[in-house]
Amino acid sequence: MLRYLTKGAGVSTSGRAEQIGLRYLTTSAQLRRAVDEHMAGSGVSLARTKVLQVLTRLGPVKQTRLAAELGMAARSITQAVEAMERDGLVRRSSDAGDKRAKVVAVTEEGARALVAGEAAGNEVLRAAFQRLSAEQLRTLDEVLAVVEAATRR
Repeated sequence: MLRYLTKGAGVSTSGRAEQIGLRYLTTSAQLRRAVDEHMAGSGVSLARTKVLQVLTRLGPVKQTRLAAELGMAARSITQAVEAMERDGLVRRSSDAGDKRAKVVAVTEEGARALVAGEAAGNEVLRAAFQRLSAEQLRTLDEVLAVVEAATRR
């Protein structure tokens, strides 16, 4: 079982890597929660922001493509899009070539919410990372690239 251990002597290199890995997971979860809470306070959650970002990048798309882009199950994206449609952030329409398929697009209100959400999220990230020097940021970026490469499937 994974355990988060405090810093200490007598820990093997692999044990230290595990400690740091668990600390990273904890810190990442805390940062994600802070970003999401601040974004939600601006009117759109982190999850909804991701949907709006994909729709803004791709333009109107079928729900199946949106689900694939976000790595979500079809039912999950349907529920998310239905809620976002009720809130006026997106609109759905039938696909001209396949009446069973739904095409999703960002509304003007959704575009405004995206700008506000991104600004709120960036504010939290800036506050967290502005304490790092340029050298620390470069080092962190390099370390994260190594970790990211090690976890790609």
